[in-house]
Amino acid sequence: MTTPTDRRAAAPTPVNRRPPDWLRLPRQTLLRHLLLAVVVGLLLFWLSDNVGAFTDLQLSNVAAYAIALAGLTVLTGHNGQLSLGHGAFIAIGAYSTGLILEHTSLPIIVVILAAMGVTAVAGAIVGIAAARLRGPYLAGATLALAVALPSVAIKWSSIFGGEQGITVNPLAPPTSLGLAFPPERWVAWLALLAALIVLVLLANLLRSRVGRSFRAVRDDEIAASLAGVHVARTQVLAFVVSAACAGVAGAFFAFNVQLVAPAGFPLTLSIALVTGIVVGGIGSLVGAVWGGILLVYLNQEATDLAKHFHVSAAAGANGALLAYGVLLIAVMLVFPDGIQGGVRRLVRLVTRQ
Repeated sequence: MTTPTDRRAAAPTPVNRRPPDWLRLPRQTLLRHLLLAVVVGLLLFWLSDNVGAFTDLQLSNVAAYAIALAGLTVLTGHNGQLSLGHGAFIAIGAYSTGLILEHTSLPIIVVILAAMGVTAVAGAIVGIAAARLRGPYLAGATLALAVALPSVAIKWSSIFGGEQGITVNPLAPPTSLGLAFPPERWVAWLALLAALIVLVLLANLLRSRVGRSFRAVRDDEIAASLAGVHVARTQVLAFVVSAACAGVAGAFFAFNVQLVAPAGFPLTLSIALVTGIVVGGIGSLVGAVWGGILLVYLNQEATDLAKHFHVSAAAGANGALLAYGVLLIAVMLVFPDGIQGGVRRLVRLVTRQ
């Protein structure tokens, strides 16, 4: 008969699965996020340096979409406010960039910050009105904003260029990079750097007291109010943060397309943004990056597929929307928490074995 002492002696020694000290990330949130951003940034800049001009343009678009989706993730995923008109804020950022570059010769960083500031003010105005609305009423109000904004650009055509829009001159790389340095790569570097900075700032914001207030309002407004959270102010702040991100994204869309016109910001852009955060993983900043990748490459694949089958231009323009819908249904069936939720589930399954 074996005694408890014998059974303890015969029991297998537990395997230490903890990684070595040099592989562990710092415990301090800001330091951990900065370290991850530096590593990812080096990989992205190496990738950008070894691809062609078209891929650099796609990387720049992915970064711009990721910035906009990260802001929308804060608003919808963490604060519970559904915006169906976020494309309007991107348009405001893009038009601000075009107008500033047309009338001034300010440095690029100042132009981007100015576009962000203008869009943040617009977000504050909309946020104050939105704080009085709930559910479908809020979604309808933001949807109306996306529908009405192109008409404003056409109405004041002397300022905004009407249907033809505003031409944005291409960004010239610094002379220190050489005369033959591709301008697409320079814009991609700026966009990727901006995306990393925005993601680090938002990740730290969501881990702070402000981020906890966002989630408290999302989960239960009455309980949050009883706990001392100013609900309306928190909702307006979420709108301002989200709109500021959309303004930065709009600036890079203007740099990439080199034209700011009403046709560039249709209602389908706002619908695509909502699809991006849901498919990527609503509530996750990494999911916003997945969503940015999908919005760029899925749109390109849908366009190429329409050309391959000789689909008319009018029908081909709706191909991306059809692809978004099919992908949304497929991802929701397989990964209800989006792509990032599916990645987390797969990682847990692998690490348990």
